[in-house]
Amino acid sequence: MSLAPHCAIPCHVDDDDSTHLLPQSISLSSQLSLPSLRSLDSCAETLPYSLHRCIATLRAHSSYVSAIAVHGESVYSGSPDQEIRLWPCVHLDSASSSSSSTPRTDHLTSLTVAAAKSPVKSLVVAGDNLFSSHQDGKICVWQINRSERQHCKLKAVLPTQKDRFLSLLVPENYVQVRRHKKRTWVHHVDAVSSLAVSHDGALLYSVSWDRALKVWRTSDFKCMESVAGAHQDAINAVAVSRDGHVYTGSADARINVWRRGGDGGTKHSLVQTLERHRSAVNALALSADGSVLYSGACDRSVVVWEGGGGRMEATGALRGHRRAILCLAAVGRVVCSGSADRTVRVWKRGVLQKGCYWCLAVLEGHGGPIKSLTAAPVVDERSRTESSRGLGGSSSSSSCLVLSGDLEGEIKVWRVSIPHPPPPPVEGIFC
Repeated sequence: MSLAPHCAIPCHVDDDDSTHLLPQSISLSSQLSLPSLRSLDSCAETLPYSLHRCIATLRAHSSYVSAIAVHGESVYSGSPDQEIRLWPCVHLDSASSSSSSTPRTDHLTSLTVAAAKSPVKSLVVAGDNLFSSHQDGKICVWQINRSERQHCKLKAVLPTQKDRFLSLLVPENYVQVRRHKKRTWVHHVDAVSSLAVSHDGALLYSVSWDRALKVWRTSDFKCMESVAGAHQDAINAVAVSRDGHVYTGSADARINVWRRGGDGGTKHSLVQTLERHRSAVNALALSADGSVLYSGACDRSVVVWEGGGGRMEATGALRGHRRAILCLAAVGRVVCSGSADRTVRVWKRGVLQKGCYWCLAVLEGHGGPIKSLTAAPVVDERSRTESSRGLGGSSSSSSCLVLSGDLEGEIKVWRVSIPHPPPPPVEGIFC
């Protein structure tokens, strides 16, 4: 019997429970014993300096969108329908349609570039490799074809045949996975829920509902290490910082921090356990420099951890969603949270005001809970022209693209303008 994670998505909460909405300030002090994050958590429509628009709606999957990955100017999407689809030139099309007031739904076509044998759970791109994790406990490696109209070639299925064969020969390689069943340590025995690649691209990390963390070498796809029982319950998310620290979030409501070679070796060891959430942790996201970690959970909060170097402390929490947080994405000083309440919230981290966040936008329009999310910066044509002329580009604002996939099978592409400096406080709402 599979190890099913706690709090299966979506986590349903009564909408009429007023304790789920904190429109004035963002605070978890009464529930999580955390200091309040000073923030603007008002509806985006009340902020005239925050512009956002849905510029495209993509639909092709016959089931919900479980994963989204950006590669250059194109987007890959995965689904329980076992297909991986490519949407070519989404960035170019989205940039060109930014002035249109009507979302474009008919000009963006996709093609199936890979057909798996099991539902897709996660996607990540590293170089010319597209990694996909699956419900059956396997990880597929696909060769990305530069031609937009050709399928990806299957390079390997992890664990590889060589790994499986070599592990069969040594009795010590078998581990107990159930009461009367053993498997070799290179296998995941339940759904592989999330993937992450190290900053140098040398290592692939996978986590599973079987509570294991595994490390794979991307040069030959060899399984280098397996941490069995990395958590007390199913693991839902993994993130890797630039300095090599690995963060895993689990249905046991904990986040574990791992460091490679902590005792002078090459194995990963546990260096810290972060505990602030009251229910299953579903998503993790890191700032670019690794100094800020965001965690989203079924308790409807996004906890902010600061520190870096593997030593994190909770500094507050972002609240506003009415239901479980299912996915997170970070780009620059912006973090986006997708929820079972069918909305995406876009938060901006302050520069001078440490620990200060603004809710720049509430993206509405999905017909189902938000299951997958990614974000990427946008370079405007005007900024590119000014930069080429040595003018330094516009400093008043920048933009990012946010792509959100829901349980109804739709992907929406949003363009969000990010004001610089951040907006001033609104009367009655304190920063």
